[in-house]
Amino acid sequence: MSEKHTDAQKEYQRLVALKSSGTYVPPAKLRTVLAQINVSKDSEEYQKLQWEALRKSISGLVNKVSASNIKTIVVDLFKLNLQRGRAIFVRAILRAQIASPTMTRVYAALVAIVNSKIPEIGELMLARLILQFRSGYKRKDKQQVLATTTLIAHLVNYRVSHEIVALQVLHFLLESSSDDAVEISVNLMTEVGATLTETSSRACGVILERFRVVLQEGMVNKRVQHLIQVLFQERREEFKDHPSVVKELDLVEEEDQTTHLVGLDDELDANAGLDEYKFDADYEENEKKYNRLKHDILGSDDEDDQSGSESGSESDSESGSASESESESESDEDKDDKVKMEITDLTAADLANFQKMVYLTIMSSMSHEEVVHKLLKLKPLDENRKEYMMVDMVAKCCSQEKTYSKYYGLIGENLARLGKRWDLAFRECFQEYYGNAHRLENNPLRNVSMFWGHMFASDTVGWEALACVKITDEDTTSAGRIFLKFMFEKMRQELGLEKMLVRIKEPYIRPFLKGCFYPEKEDDLRYSINFFTAIKLGALTEDMRETLNNLPEAIEETESRGRSRSRSGSFTGSNSSYSHSSSRSGSYSRSRSASYSRSPSPRPKKSRSGSRSGSRSTSRSRSYSRSRSPTSRRPELPPHLRDQKDAFEEYSRNRERSPPRRNFSKSGRGRGNFNPRARR
Repeated sequence: MSEKHTDAQKEYQRLVALKSSGTYVPPAKLRTVLAQINVSKDSEEYQKLQWEALRKSISGLVNKVSASNIKTIVVDLFKLNLQRGRAIFVRAILRAQIASPTMTRVYAALVAIVNSKIPEIGELMLARLILQFRSGYKRKDKQQVLATTTLIAHLVNYRVSHEIVALQVLHFLLESSSDDAVEISVNLMTEVGATLTETSSRACGVILERFRVVLQEGMVNKRVQHLIQVLFQERREEFKDHPSVVKELDLVEEEDQTTHLVGLDDELDANAGLDEYKFDADYEENEKKYNRLKHDILGSDDEDDQSGSESGSESDSESGSASESESESESDEDKDDKVKMEITDLTAADLANFQKMVYLTIMSSMSHEEVVHKLLKLKPLDENRKEYMMVDMVAKCCSQEKTYSKYYGLIGENLARLGKRWDLAFRECFQEYYGNAHRLENNPLRNVSMFWGHMFASDTVGWEALACVKITDEDTTSAGRIFLKFMFEKMRQELGLEKMLVRIKEPYIRPFLKGCFYPEKEDDLRYSINFFTAIKLGALTEDMRETLNNLPEAIEETESRGRSRSRSGSFTGSNSSYSHSSSRSGSYSRSRSASYSRSPSPRPKKSRSGSRSGSRSTSRSRSYSRSRSPTSRRPELPPHLRDQKDAFEEYSRNRERSPPRRNFSKSGRGRGNFNPRARR
């Protein structure tokens, strides 16, 4: 036995050397020699042999697929380890599609079926397709780009890819307006037009309008112009010759479809390392995992068939492994449940993809009704919180704009009107955004606050959500006050002050506005009044001002102020005197004495025909007397008033030294009068 074992090893080494030199060696012969050596499954020789067999089997099945035998081919493919050979499958599809573009619809249907069970294959397919499109466009390889865009179109039709990819490719190609680019765009639009008309009618209309501009301005040659005219004819006939899905190839249920969102400008990884063989230290464990997945897809009968399809020499060991798998099937049920839970668990990557899909859906739509229609079709990550996640993403998209757009407010209106769960989601989202206002930058803070102002002004979100707002010094921050400022200003713009007043005073809303307009404490009342007055909404504070004036503390404070004023008035009257006379004289009693008097001379009579005659005399005398009397008992002045007193005395002395002022009157020729018409 040892000699036979040694001879088998030498024979195997000779066959491997022949194969590495390029000589064809039948796989059956290699398997026979390996069976004689009794090589374990964990050995590298065995894994290499299985890898080659897997590659040839997948490539052969892909090359044989057609519309008539696709169901049989799919079953045979799932019997193979597609999880390990997903790169082989993707490469085989891409090569076969470029070789025979007329079979693109069949290849897309095959990918859709496999993607519904193993989504990693669909994601890898889209990544390599987009990278292939980029490389072909740079090399100006028209045939490769044409085949790639055709496959992208059919993957969009079968819901493997999101329609945003087709729109991005169309927009990119139509920017250059060259003959080849427009021709490829026409082919892509012809294949995907039926799907775009159904899912993105506005965006489809924009693309067709661009085609019309290219046709009218004559940017391309006659042949491409004819292709554009044929495209418009297809549009008028609703693409009846190019349906999105053929009935015989519609093999995936709508709830089983898995749509991937991969953008044209995303950073993609082709995972080129998956195309080559790599040693797997956990080979048997990974094979068991795929066998469980295969059992879920095909059932136990196909697993039994697969167990006998490996090597003939290992039939006994395989039957033993089959019996072991049957005996362990019950113990592995719990593991299956755990695997399923891991697949459906919400992760950061899934959340990021979901948010990206919502964002691109909003950006690619032409109206708010279209946005709402598409958002409701998206598959939610969490059924219990799908409304909140949608509302949160709409608010986040609004915050990323340079200025507030009413487009997002209209989207929010339509979502809030869908039902009570959506209204509750809006309220919860508002409370979270207001509570975290300090985390937002200036521009997002303004956009988000105006978005919520529109929602409250349109009455699509209940004002009960404002119960969390308390305008006090302790309960507000600077960011929160800015948030409220823009929100109330937006409400005033859309409602007007009169409607806002009516709305605030409604009986069933007042309990929810206690923190804003009806606080109980006096300090909170003053703070709220000052806040709304500062943002030019003082008209909303009339009730608060009346309440503040009627508070017992305010009444006592007013009375105390009146008593203090009366006492200060009596004290001032006892220490100062001011007397009026017919000559308008005033007397102030200060510490020093100084006087100043001025009496203008009477005006001379003016006798002239047609002129007024009369006499008028005015006499003004001002007397400022400052004398210290021993009985005044006035307190000394503080230092800051002493400086003012000294300055006033200096001013009085200067006025006494100055000459009398001249009196310029309209009538009168006396001294100091100036009249250019007076006769000399």
